Amino acid sequence: MAYWNTRLKLGVLILGIFLILGFIVPLFDSGNPVEWGKFPKNLKPGAAHWLGTTSLGQDTFWLIAKSIQNSFIIGIIVAFFATLIGVLVGLWAGLKGGFLDRIITLMTDSFIVIPSLPILILLGSLSKGKASLMYIALVLIIFNWPWPARQIRAMALSLREREFIDTARFSGEGTFKIITKEIFPFVSGWSLANFINTVLVAITAESGLAIIGMSSNESATLGTMIYWANQHQAMLAGHWWWIGAPVVAKMFIFIALFLTMSGYQEYSALRRGKKLAAAN
Repeated sequence: MAYWNTRLKLGVLILGIFLILGFIVPLFDSGNPVEWGKFPKNLKPGAAHWLGTTSLGQDTFWLIAKSIQNSFIIGIIVAFFATLIGVLVGLWAGLKGGFLDRIITLMTDSFIVIPSLPILILLGSLSKGKASLMYIALVLIIFNWPWPARQIRAMALSLREREFIDTARFSGEGTFKIITKEIFPFVSGWSLANFINTVLVAITAESGLAIIGMSSNESATLGTMIYWANQHQAMLAGHWWWIGAPVVAKMFIFIALFLTMSGYQEYSALRRGKKLAAAN
């Protein structure tokens, strides 16, 4: 904690607020916030409805809480599996080298040069705008694992020449054990930073698809809230609370994730420097 900087503290604080709003607050609502016609339409913010109601008869506060939850869920799922696959594949390729390394490098380079957004739009069109969140998450995982794999591979190529790796090999440790026990601790900090960044990428991609109507707009996400607000011309009608809530939420979530990622990178660098100084 002694090395925590202002950016990391502020990022974790804002992120914690949104995680509470997305995962704790919805527990106090027994109904379905997506259901239409539950409340009078277009009510302004007040004591009964803190963020007013939508033109579809939904309570905006409970809807934004559920939308934040679903957006975080898809972001965390994509980030977890993309980072896990990328790190393991990158470490395996960098440590083993040879033909396996060339094949994996070819695969990662091929996926990296393919633009993911047009593919997502095409898949959304084929599903007639009814692509489920898990379907979108799967496609995002496929297109996001090559980035960490390529960068982790470069780290592994450097680490495999270290003496402690030779010692581990000569002592009879297998490749998987060397990866998880000897090499992963050196790249764990970078992996966490990549995880946070991928959460941001996934939320952005899903929101973009939802806004243009290419994902299932029956689920509550920050993107679908903006989609329905646009469909009912919330801005022109002066219903700023409907379209403003998800836009402001997205903005602060992005700021929180960026501050957390950059602050953690600074924190890790400072901690490594302190350890090296103490060792010398």
